[in-house]
Amino acid sequence: MIATLPSIQILARTGAVVVKEGFSICFYMHRSHDDVTAVVIQALELYLQTIGRQALTYAPFDDGYWQKLEVPAPDFARKELLERGFARVLLNDSAGDLGEYQFVYQGVALDAPYDYHTPTKRHASAVSFWFPVSFLQSHGIKPFRDLALALAKLLPFNSGHAGPSFLSWLGIDDLLQPMFQLGLRYPGMDIPDEHNNAYTVGDQLDGVHWMNFIGQPVLGAVGGTEALRARLTHPGTSVESLGEDRALVTLGAEPDAGDTAEGRRLPAYRELARVLEPWLTSREAVRPYHENEALLRWERRFLD
Repeated sequence: MIATLPSIQILARTGAVVVKEGFSICFYMHRSHDDVTAVVIQALELYLQTIGRQALTYAPFDDGYWQKLEVPAPDFARKELLERGFARVLLNDSAGDLGEYQFVYQGVALDAPYDYHTPTKRHASAVSFWFPVSFLQSHGIKPFRDLALALAKLLPFNSGHAGPSFLSWLGIDDLLQPMFQLGLRYPGMDIPDEHNNAYTVGDQLDGVHWMNFIGQPVLGAVGGTEALRARLTHPGTSVESLGEDRALVTLGAEPDAGDTAEGRRLPAYRELARVLEPWLTSREAVRPYHENEALLRWERRFLD
């Protein structure tokens, strides 16, 4: 299973790792922060049950510096979100390094004005969870997949996904171009960007991945779970009902990063992308910078 994931490492001038391979789970909820805070904290608890209660021990404090938590991670998140009224939490397993495990939550307020280019109909509260390759090497794919399914059951998502991913600090603009280039070579790997996605994905989809959680209104627009299953014919693709209004599309029994240099272009991913193309969003609206051309090429990697 891990053999289909490339070994990637980009170093800063200091020698610190700033990009590496890994896995991530992410869900988007087209709901305001106040409506999802409680379940987001429960989601953090589920994550810690899978990776270990002491895995997340650092957070950036008000002065911007990373500090070791004095309380368990869920208690810290509860204070930040409920008592202090913040709409963002970032937790890591190391003091400012890229780390192995990370939890990110970015909330939005659908009834509040923003200084962003996109209307609130394209906003969504986003939550994501990182895993290192070593976790899956030690435990196999089952705990990762089980957690994704448990989170899907808990969270009122409109969309979500799980699978291979670049792990990086996306606040460093110089990393974007090399990541988009690597993303074109390894199309099955996500380039996560929870902050910007929170202001562009809304109730639509941010792309195609190994596990694809599809809620409303997209599932209804496609025609429902059975109609979606009928349109996906590639061997190995599975379509599972998660209730009347949600479905999971998994592209193969095991995750695969692909490799266009070796001709592994992931045809199952391309088939799903063509079916879902009308509902795929772009981050371009909140990234009006020089890397937009590379961003759009990467976002359309399964369509062009």
